[in-house]
Amino acid sequence: MSEKDSREELEELLDILKVEQDEDRKLYDSKMLNASIPERRAQGLTWYPIVVKESYYGVGDRLILEIERPSFKEISHQFQSGRVAAVFTNNQDEEPESKLAGVVTSVRPDNIKLTLFVDELPDWFDRGKLGLDLLFDETSYKEMESTLQRVIKAKHNRLAQLREVLLGKEKADFRERKTLSLNPSLNDSQKKAIENVFFAKDVAIIHGPPGTGKTTTLVEAIKQVLSEEEQVLVCAPSNTAVDLLTEKLDEKGVKVVRLGHPSRVSESLLAHTLDVQISNHKDFKQIKELKKRAIEFRNMALKYKRNFGKEERNQRRIILDESRKLQQEAEAIENYITQDILSRARVFTCTLVGAASYLLKDRAFETVFIDEAAQALEPATWIPITKADRVVFAGDHCQLPPTVKSIEAAKKGLSVTLFEKCIQRQKADVMLDTQYRMNEKIMKFSSVQFYYDKLIAHPSVKDRLLNGDPDFTIPVEFVDTAGCGFEEKLETETSSTLNPEEAQLLLKHFAALVEKIGQQVMMDEKLKIALISPYKAQVNFLKELIAAAELEDSFKKQISINTVDGFQGQERDIVYISLVRSNSRGEIGFLNDIRRMNVAMTRAKKKLVVVGESGTLSGHSFYRGFLDYAESIGAYKTAWEYMY
Repeated sequence: MSEKDSREELEELLDILKVEQDEDRKLYDSKMLNASIPERRAQGLTWYPIVVKESYYGVGDRLILEIERPSFKEISHQFQSGRVAAVFTNNQDEEPESKLAGVVTSVRPDNIKLTLFVDELPDWFDRGKLGLDLLFDETSYKEMESTLQRVIKAKHNRLAQLREVLLGKEKADFRERKTLSLNPSLNDSQKKAIENVFFAKDVAIIHGPPGTGKTTTLVEAIKQVLSEEEQVLVCAPSNTAVDLLTEKLDEKGVKVVRLGHPSRVSESLLAHTLDVQISNHKDFKQIKELKKRAIEFRNMALKYKRNFGKEERNQRRIILDESRKLQQEAEAIENYITQDILSRARVFTCTLVGAASYLLKDRAFETVFIDEAAQALEPATWIPITKADRVVFAGDHCQLPPTVKSIEAAKKGLSVTLFEKCIQRQKADVMLDTQYRMNEKIMKFSSVQFYYDKLIAHPSVKDRLLNGDPDFTIPVEFVDTAGCGFEEKLETETSSTLNPEEAQLLLKHFAALVEKIGQQVMMDEKLKIALISPYKAQVNFLKELIAAAELEDSFKKQISINTVDGFQGQERDIVYISLVRSNSRGEIGFLNDIRRMNVAMTRAKKKLVVVGESGTLSGHSFYRGFLDYAESIGAYKTAWEYMY
């Protein structure tokens, strides 16, 4: 195939990305434009009220605000480094358009640094009633677009070669293989995957089905590569996945710098962020002293703010100049410290879009690792690849796909990842085949449907069961509501589907299980339980039922209730799945996405209970196959057994 083919493919991807951006903006506008402050705050898009703790000038005379939220701290938020936000006033006397926009440069749970696009604060700023709005995320789209254009234009260089290999136009190459000294606790497929990474010249893929120790394998692969290379870049699409890798690498004694901000704030994670490493540096005291003096001068200048003549104006300018000089001196020392820390790191961890950080601007890496690559939009995946000599993907394209907001963009191919393209077009992958999570009977259906029946249950989990009554310890159950008259309902305000009677049946089954095993026993054994449904309305209804159930409050804390997406990468001892759909038309909506069902069904370690209506479900080959499988292992039950 000619070189033009890969470029055409990426040109089409650029157009599809624009469709997604337009849809994303429409959704943002619908959330923000007509919503009240409490509604925006509840969605994590707004902080109100806020307190501005400090304002000072940074590099290039940029005005920086240090913002704090004094209340509503329990509400999680969506502010992230690199996003654009705006300070607004809720003072009725001011113009409604009174806003101060800037870039978020640092985030803590209740503190944000905002670098403004202006160098003067307006008059309304001092009159209080301030809040902070998150603006539409143009930055990520701009980074993805400019990266795609760079990949398209690449000629006669390493990026051009990687483009051809990753899109399957040229064959991936490997070095001559030798025996590596690997951790003896790894299984054969994990060792094979690490060797594949070590000897790859262009690309290697670690395909990790549920419970197969993908993260463990990836961390060991990174350690092996570091025996030959000074620094590597490790990325993932979400902050949560980046945090996990940062922690696992730290546990292995690897020197890590976490770029961007963690989604969770734990002492171990914060210690790896650049901000904290700078503040722990021996030269940081100088910065503090200089900034303190800069603020003192700035405060002096603010006294001259209103109703002053020419002489006062000159005096104010001289004082402000002094403040800026001190601030610039502090920034120069901070830049020196930053470079010192970065030069000593062995691994940089960040999100895919975070790889576009100015901190990595002139850095290239022999190897770039991308975890959860099967959940990453292709345009974002290319961002770290532009810094790579070779790429290592880890993930599973049989689990959750990336989030695509536009139906049109998804249909045109935005939901197909670079991981998926590469695994189909190259022979560079090794599938991990031994899982350490679930009973063999829970694993088997997924293995046959998605993994060519190649998964093996490790002896330590193969026969794991709940303790208690034999009828309730069988690892898989399908509870069929056919003939019960449980009809699905559409919740008009959310356009989500629910099935109240199915939810109540699920709770009856769960109550019977708790009674047989014993609530205290389940608490003593710290058994973790998940109630999962693909439908948000059903999730909310299940939450109401559990809240009202006669169960100990401390036991309720062992129960998680969420949609499938909320459980990716997690595991529970007991999993209930409410499939909801029950209609005479055989319509199953969301359930058509069988990858989501693969995730849901493979969260369970000891017991999986699926509740659904066979008449509606059996029109789809996947669910018909599951019904047949349940019957073949004696796991098929009828709802009538639990109704009275």
